[in-house]
Amino acid sequence: MATVILVRHGRTTANATGMLAGRTLGVSLDEVGREQAARAGERLAAVPLVGVVSSPLERCQETSNLILLHQAGSPVSSIDADITECDYGNWQGRSLSELALEKLWAVVQTQPSAAVFPGGESMATMQARSVAAIRRQDAFFETQHGPDAVWVAVSHGDIIKSILADALGMHLDLFQRISVGPASVSIVRYGPSRPNVIATNTDAGDLSWLRTTAGGDDAPVGGGAGPDAPQTLRS
Repeated sequence: MATVILVRHGRTTANATGMLAGRTLGVSLDEVGREQAARAGERLAAVPLVGVVSSPLERCQETSNLILLHQAGSPVSSIDADITECDYGNWQGRSLSELALEKLWAVVQTQPSAAVFPGGESMATMQARSVAAIRRQDAFFETQHGPDAVWVAVSHGDIIKSILADALGMHLDLFQRISVGPASVSIVRYGPSRPNVIATNTDAGDLSWLRTTAGGDDAPVGGGAGPDAPQTLRS
C-alpha cells in the first residue's frame, strides 16, 4: 500500500493577520511560512518521493516548490483542484474575530457536518471531494510505483483535518478535535482493509524510515516493533 504524506502549507500573510483567506488569490507565505515549508522540505529530503500533488492556491504551490527543492530525485509534480481550500463563500476575506460572532460559527465548531457557508460549499462536501481525491491519487501512485510508493499532498488545514477524520473513522462532527499546524506533516497508508494513520501534525523528527517497506495490512497485536531507529542514532 502506498503512503501519503499530508503537508499543510506554511504560514501566510492572512494567517498572521487573522483573516480567513479561503480561495482568495495572491495569498502567499510570509517569511515564517517560508522557513516552515523549508524545514518540512528538509525533513522530507530523506524520503524518495514519487510525486508531490498540490492545491492550486499559491501558498500550497510555494510550499510544494520548497519540498521539491530538497528532493534528490525528480518526483512528479501536479495540481489537483479537489484538494483546494474549502469554499467559504461570503466568509472569505473576513477576520476570524468578526466571524466568531456569527451564529454559523458555533455550528462549524460543534456540528460541522451541518455547516453550509453562505455563498459557498458545505463542510460535508469539502470532506467528500478531498477524501475522494486523496484516495484516487493514492491508488494512482501505487499502480504506477508499487506498494512502497511515498507521495506528498500539500493542502489546507480544514482539508487535511477532514481527510484525517475519515482515515481515523471519525464522524466529521469530531474533526475539530484534530490539530493541523502550518507546514505540519501527517502520514496515512490506505490498505485494503482500512486506512492506517501513522502520524498527525508533526513538525520535527526523522522520516528516513519511510524509505523502507510498508509491511502488511494487518495491525501487529501489541503494537509491533515500530520503524528502525534513525541512522544518526545507530552505533
